[in-house]
Amino acid sequence: MRMTTLTKMSVAAALAMSGLVVAPAAQAAPAAPPSAQLSPGLVSSMRAAFGLTEQQALVRIDQEAKATWQAPSARAAAGSSFGGSWFDQDKGVLVVGVTDPAAAERVRATGAEARLVGRTAAELDRLKDRVDALSAAGKVPSAVTSWHPDPRSGAVVVDVQPGVQTAAVAEFLAAAREAGPVEVNTKGVTAPVPYAAGTVGGDPYYTGNVRCSIGFSVHGGYVTAGHCGGTGAQVYGWDRSWQGQFAGSSFPGNDYAWVRTGGGWWNVPVVLGWGTVSDALVRGSWEAPVGTSVCRSGSTTHWHCGVIQSRNETIHYAQGDVHQMAGTNVCAEGGDSGGSFITGDQAQGVTSGGYGNCSSGGRTWFQPINEILSTYGLALLTA
Repeated sequence: MRMTTLTKMSVAAALAMSGLVVAPAAQAAPAAPPSAQLSPGLVSSMRAAFGLTEQQALVRIDQEAKATWQAPSARAAAGSSFGGSWFDQDKGVLVVGVTDPAAAERVRATGAEARLVGRTAAELDRLKDRVDALSAAGKVPSAVTSWHPDPRSGAVVVDVQPGVQTAAVAEFLAAAREAGPVEVNTKGVTAPVPYAAGTVGGDPYYTGNVRCSIGFSVHGGYVTAGHCGGTGAQVYGWDRSWQGQFAGSSFPGNDYAWVRTGGGWWNVPVVLGWGTVSDALVRGSWEAPVGTSVCRSGSTTHWHCGVIQSRNETIHYAQGDVHQMAGTNVCAEGGDSGGSFITGDQAQGVTSGGYGNCSSGGRTWFQPINEILSTYGLALLTA
């Protein structure tokens, strides 16, 4: 959905009144939890996505904002015994895993809930790195689609397509278990694909015959998915006028890129709601914990919401592995690649790929935004 001239003027006026600021890639924690500044339509979107009443949606938004604010200080309090963190949807609190009872007391002092776990997050990451090494050596069968550390179980969860339990899969799992505990998930697993698509109408940008979606505005351009185009590729907007070019791109290994805009195109800190909700202003890039809600905007399937299910997940695409991704149960389809993942008014990342569709559901991964900003030395545009 392209912005009309009137919409652009309204956004420009709103930004002029609020003061357009450039947020640094790494943001320092404020002295108190951020005040609620709800984007129009967020509550109704939450109600539809999770079956909540208006009051329940407001409570959950407040709880998730508090958990996101608490996460950095709670992790610091846990120190070397940090075993990962997640948002408990039933209790509405941030839970931090620790391996040391003394650290648990320090975590509780930050307001988060502490839970004793068997392994630190660092140990789980090293275990996942061992599985990454198996993939780098070409030892991962195509039936294996992804793997990620799960602080709640203290194991690495490996997703395997159901009904494809071959000797190669068994050999891979045996090798993975030599490094540590592994859990196998086959529920709803399908081979993931990047979400680029052929040329069709909508609100895309184009690189040749590939259509993708804009992620988030940064100073001088916007971020998107790396598989949509290589460095130097020319980019054209929804009206096919020249929009800019890829100033940096990485895929596989990563799936991120940034486009330096030109040709009269301008950038604003807005995520399109596609008429499902009002367009959302972006006010920062605080990393939401696992378990919190997240919404996605893309040029094919528009606005959909779900939950962040994992972080630091490795995705086994046919083109090669992509690391440090965040997994969600949000649906997406071809052409949504590069689009925005946002929690409240906080940018989370850009759409990479997944499986399923928005009729039957599926799973989608995003590349976290702060890594992209840090890699390219970019500054997020915020309202």
